[in-house]
Amino acid sequence: MITITVNGKRHELDVPPEMPLLWVVRDELGLTGTKFGCGVAQCGACTMHIDGEATRTCVFPVSAAVGKQIHTIESLSSNNSNPVQQAWIAEQVPQCGYCQSGQIMAAVALLRHTPHPTDAQIDATMTNICRCGTYDRIRRAIHRASST
Repeated sequence: MITITVNGKRHELDVPPEMPLLWVVRDELGLTGTKFGCGVAQCGACTMHIDGEATRTCVFPVSAAVGKQIHTIESLSSNNSNPVQQAWIAEQVPQCGYCQSGQIMAAVALLRHTPHPTDAQIDATMTNICRCGTYDRIRRAIHRASST
């Protein structure tokens, strides 16, 4: 049995220790807001926070999450009231939307560490891939969220 804490709730799970955290959260806990994209930690669709750090979870074994605080997109708010979510809506960031939960989680972590980032800091930190190319809107949304 593996015990993890996701969004403040403790879970005891009978899963292999090497199972990626993404699949534990999606398949075992039913929290499907975090998406699978590439499976090699390159695209960032699977981004969650582990002890406050943006982490690509498609290659992160659940055993490495034991004793840590895990937060998914579902933990930000139940009604899109998080300032980053509000900025995403105001700037109409998503097109297809598939990468957006990972983008938002990466942006929240960025703003936690750098409350008023420059364009260069945003570009250096936001390495998630958006196949629709909404990077300018993502940057504007991060600036909007940093001013609230």
